[in-house]
Parts: sequence; C-alpha cells; structure tokens
Amino acid sequence: MKIKRFVQNIEEEYTVKILREVLNLFRLDIDSTAANADFEEINLDNAVETQNNRVKVTTSLTLCDLQGGRETLYLTGVGHEDEKEKAAVHRLIKLNFYELLRRRFGFAPAPWGILHGVRPIKIVNRWLADGFSSAEIIDRLQADYETAAEKAKLLTEIALRQQPILTEDDPKTISVYVGIPFCLTRCLYCSFPSNVLPGEEKLCEFMAAFAKDIKSAGASIRKHGLKVESLYIGGGTPTSLPEKHFEAMLNMATENFLQDATTEFTVEAGRPDSISDEKIRLMKNFGVNRVSVNPQTMNERTLKIIGRRHSPQDVIDMFRKLRAAGDFHINMDVIVGLPGESAMDMADTMAKIAELMPDSVTLHSLTLKRGSKLKEILDENPQEASQFPRDEEIHKMYAVAVDYTKKMNLRPYYLYRQGNIKGELDNVGFCRENAESLYNVKIIAESQTIIGVGGAASTKVIDRKADRLIGSFNPKDLVIYMRDIDKYIQKRAALIDEIYGRNL
Repeated sequence: MKIKRFVQNIEEEYTVKILREVLNLFRLDIDSTAANADFEEINLDNAVETQNNRVKVTTSLTLCDLQGGRETLYLTGVGHEDEKEKAAVHRLIKLNFYELLRRRFGFAPAPWGILHGVRPIKIVNRWLADGFSSAEIIDRLQADYETAAEKAKLLTEIALRQQPILTEDDPKTISVYVGIPFCLTRCLYCSFPSNVLPGEEKLCEFMAAFAKDIKSAGASIRKHGLKVESLYIGGGTPTSLPEKHFEAMLNMATENFLQDATTEFTVEAGRPDSISDEKIRLMKNFGVNRVSVNPQTMNERTLKIIGRRHSPQDVIDMFRKLRAAGDFHINMDVIVGLPGESAMDMADTMAKIAELMPDSVTLHSLTLKRGSKLKEILDENPQEASQFPRDEEIHKMYAVAVDYTKKMNLRPYYLYRQGNIKGELDNVGFCRENAESLYNVKIIAESQTIIGVGGAASTKVIDRKADRLIGSFNPKDLVIYMRDIDKYIQKRAALIDEIYGRNL
C-alpha cells in the first residue's frame, strides 16, 4: 500500500523510528511521488498524560484519501505502574498505531506483534528478576506487545531455561570471540563483513596483524586476572584458512585464551568444502569441543542458488567424519525461507538432519540484509521477490522444522531477532538436555564481557558500576584492519584497563 505523506505530531527520533517499524511491518510505503498512491496522507496524533503514576496515550489516526475524504479512528492505552515513563510512552504510541492499522485495514497480526529488536529475551529476564510468574509474563507479552501466544510461551520457556546459566555472576569471568573474516565463496544472503579467501601474500599480511591483535588481548586478560569461560572462533568460515594458517590461528588462540576455567571451545567449521581430515585432527588436538556444521539446506538445487559449492552428501560425510574423530558437540544451522523452497523442502532437509542426530540445531529465518547480494538483487529487480516463499509458506516451513526438533528431543534455549526478517519470525537455537552453548546464551543476554579479536570483531565490556555495556569495535574493512591494527588494540586495551583496573 502506498501513501504520499505520513505526518505525526511527535518528531522525537526514537518515536519516528518505532512508527517506521510499524509501517515496514505492514508494508506501507511512504512515497510523495507515487502516481498510484492509495491515500494522500496518514496523520497520526498522540496525546500523552500521566494519571496516578500511570502513562496514558490517546492516539488519533486520520486517513485522507485522494478525493479529499477524511476518516479518523481513536484508541487510548494506559501503561503500568512499574513501567518507566518514557518506555511506557513509546510502547503505547507504537501499540496504538499497530492496533489502529490492523482494525482499519484488516492486517493479519504479526507473530511478534510490536516487539522489535534483537534481544526480546531481555524483557522477560527483567520481569523474572522482578518476581513475575511465567503465566504473568505470557499474559503481559500478549497484552503489552500483541505477541502471539506461542511466541510468548516460547520466549518465557527459553528465559526460564537460561536462568541457571545467567545467575552465575563472577564479574571477572568473560568469553573471547575470534573473528576470521574469510570464506571460500560469498553466499547470496550473507551480509557479514567476510572476504573471499585471498592469496598467500595478503593472507600472511592478515596473519601478522592478527597475531598482534590476539597477543594484545591475551596480555589484557592476564594483566587483570580474567577467566575465559568460552572461546568462540567464528567468521566468516575459520576452516577456510589453509591448514598451516589454521594451525597457527589455533595455536595462538589456545596459547593466549585457553585456561583451566574454559569449558567451551567452539569453531565454526561451516561448510564441507572448507574442511579436511587434517583440520579435524588439529581441532581435536587443540581441545575444540564444539563445532558448527552449517548446511542451511539439504536441497542441492537451493545450494547452487545460494552460492554453495558442496552437495548434501558432502555435509553428511563431513558430519560423520567429525563424529568419528572425537567427542565434538555438533551444531547444524538451517535457514527457513530460502528462494524456491517450500514446507516440503524443509521436511526433506530436517529429515536428513534428524538421521544424523546433531547435538543442537539452529533455525535461522532468512533476513534481507543490507550488504548482501540478495538485497542488491531485490533492490534492482523487485520482481525477483516472487522466487521466495510467501509469509504463509514460511510459517509452515518454520512449523515443520520445529516439529522435527521435538522429534529429535532438542529444546529451545536461545533466541534472537533481526530487522527485515522474512515472515516476521526469529532465530532459535535448540539443543539436547544440558548441552546449551554458554556463549550463545550470554552474548544474547548481554550478561558477560566478550573480548573480540580479529576482523570485524566486537569487544563489549560490562561496566557493572554504571550498569552499562561499553563497546570497542575492530574495523569491518580488511585493509583498514591490517593497516591500523595498533590503534584498535590500544583502544581495546584502554577500555579493559578502565573497567577492570578498578575495584569491582
């Protein structure tokens, strides 16, 4: 639907942002030049007042048609006494707008309602800390955010499962992320700042900068007596490194970060065309205990479309080699909503994965991300969107995948969302009992300091005194990373010194 103008009376930046989220959710396009517009203008007016410590927002939505006709709808919402005033105002403005549009145009409810953002779990964690029961949380998610009942139950179930992990609260216990920004090819949907594996000269230049980076982080950890709980090597595809560089990377990582306190050592092996018997041997010898094998789909036609150079059988062979080599916890990633796929294709993929019995499965809903080839193609040729399953089919695909996780006795344990996610769904990790990834839980909950090393890696340090998270970010551009590495490691070291150099 196209509207020429959208006018609202509150121009605060965050209010503009959340109203834009609702417009995008219902695919309402604001285009002043549209020759085929459905409405001349949408006018949104919000009146805010406070009564008895509770915020009250009255919203009027006026639709102006192309013939000069006007139609106005009204809705009033009241906040809770336990809500901060500004948070209640924002929630009610968004909720009223969402509800008025749904009533007027009959839009189907979104699975997550108005609950936007990467980490909805943090809301539930806060309510649990405040003493809310599961039933109260589920009811409140549905009432306050229009979240579907099954999503409210899922989020609450996951939050409860995470509680024993998140209550471990030693401020000096951290995790380390090592980013290897290379892949053998770039997948159609990928927006990560990864690069196709370069030649030997450029690779040696990267490894030299990387060595400085990793040694500096290790020095900071030793200086402040930090305890590394999880070591996670991701990317990109770390196993895309040639064997001698892969070994050097593992050697530096274990030398600087692996401790007696370390319970998880994860490597994203990703794709079978990046692995070898020697790399599997190296992972085992260096103490890796968790590995990701990411088929995304077991449909050979789809693999070619998304830019993969391997077959479903290659994934199976890789998985079996890892199982035979050692006691690795093996995760497998699957993407819901890939071009040309249906619920039947998802059933085929999940059936093949179920035969392998991985220790965990992560379901990712396809996201149209800026910087991906897929987004560029769709921006240039919108008609290509017809290749993708519609939201109704994506929901069926998701349901099929979840049913298979239940058959495999895997339980949901972490969840995050992204913008522009197909079907307005989510990304969920499922695992067998007591096999949760501590790193995944804590990075989504933002409950633990994560020190980032390598290309495009992020360091996020928890300042407990100020109750905030402070970041230091390595550049996404590989040339800048290699050229200016000294500047970035100094910035990270200063941040760690600032927080951990004082009495915690």
